[in-house]
Amino acid sequence: MLYRELASRLQRLIEDQVYPTGTALPGVRKLSRQHAVSVSTVVNACQELERLGLLEARPRSGFFVRTPPAASKTPRTRTVSRSPKAVTGQERVLQLIHSANNQRIVNLGAAIPDPGFLPAAAIEKAFRHVWREQRRRCMGYEFPPGAPELRAQIARHLASLHCDVSPDQVLITNSCQESIAIALKQVTKPGDIVVLESPTYYGLLQVVEALGLKALELPTDPEEGISFGALELALERWPVAACVMVTNYSNPLGVCLSDERKQALLRILTTHKVPLVEDDIYGDLPFSGPRPRPVKSWDTQGLVYYCASSSKTLAAGLRVGWLVAGKNHERAEYLQFINTVCVNTPAQLALAHFLENGRYDRLMRHAGSEYAHSVARFTERVTQLFPEGTRISRPDGGFVLWLELPHNIDTSELIESALAAGVSFAPGKLFSATGKFANCLRLNCAVKWDASVERGLIALAKLVS
Repeated sequence: MLYRELASRLQRLIEDQVYPTGTALPGVRKLSRQHAVSVSTVVNACQELERLGLLEARPRSGFFVRTPPAASKTPRTRTVSRSPKAVTGQERVLQLIHSANNQRIVNLGAAIPDPGFLPAAAIEKAFRHVWREQRRRCMGYEFPPGAPELRAQIARHLASLHCDVSPDQVLITNSCQESIAIALKQVTKPGDIVVLESPTYYGLLQVVEALGLKALELPTDPEEGISFGALELALERWPVAACVMVTNYSNPLGVCLSDERKQALLRILTTHKVPLVEDDIYGDLPFSGPRPRPVKSWDTQGLVYYCASSSKTLAAGLRVGWLVAGKNHERAEYLQFINTVCVNTPAQLALAHFLENGRYDRLMRHAGSEYAHSVARFTERVTQLFPEGTRISRPDGGFVLWLELPHNIDTSELIESALAAGVSFAPGKLFSATGKFANCLRLNCAVKWDASVERGLIALAKLVS
């Protein structure tokens, strides 16, 4: 889009100090003449840079270049256990879920978007449409593999990501987590070893624990992703049954593997004939630029089990996910059926109608910009409030931040005090099967900033100090 091109040009001028920190940009009409674009294009470009934290709008004064926060280092890559471990203790996650439902607590713990970030009116309109037009169908079961019109829309979306997937290869599930569980049931048996990033999303650890599998955690760089050297050594030493990864804007580090690293990952796994269960739940939420491709887009041998859902993009309460299981599709259908019988029919039909008519890509671009602004604001305040030496991740998409605090702090010991102070966070130990990352925590930035959020973050900063 034209305004994005102008935003990129202005960003380069800011980075080159043509417009230094604290100075005002020329007025919108002058910028319009300088760059031969409309006034509305200039306004949209400046608002985009405002969302990215580069500009601030001052009433009756125009747009000013923001003072950047003091630079902080990214979290360090940790050494991990060299042997697989059983996963235990994941019931602690329920504490986060309970706090997310408590309206008196600022939810910086569970990675659930505030409704203000989501297209609530459009989703409501889609539900009204399907209830009016397909009421009888809404009252019944939509058995696996799921509503044909939704599977067609998802296949169309995957085609835009270079994934050669037909609607008949798409299975509708109740969540991305259910998709992952079904995929792992197909390629593992109790006692098998699965490779995970470290830190990794605690929901993946819950699935591993529930299926009686062993987790082999591999060191993961906050910017580059999982160590390929460690991966190859693990595959040579252990009978690994599967690899489970969030390849785009991972949770909690926010890593997005480059195309080159995604292809290299697939080559390594193909050599060892190890399937990849790919969690792409955040892939539609880049802060700017094109939507990154999933590893599935390079898969020619059916080695990648692709999992995603609408929980982080449209509405967590829809509980609609999907799985592309390739040649094992029929088995996946059966596993979904015996697990939960089927997926909510009105939700499937409403999502299908929305994807067909709701300008999804435009909404995701807007959402990505909103999350970019929110993450930038959290980063700025954390840098200002938290102890010296705090390290902060630098995601380019999604909406979570990973913080590494000074070593003498154990965040698991702070959670009760934080909840009493009216704020939640996710302690670092939840993201490891071996209890690592005690001095780390994850923040959910998908909250609308107001006085209560400011107070909650200040209270949390005092606790960790």
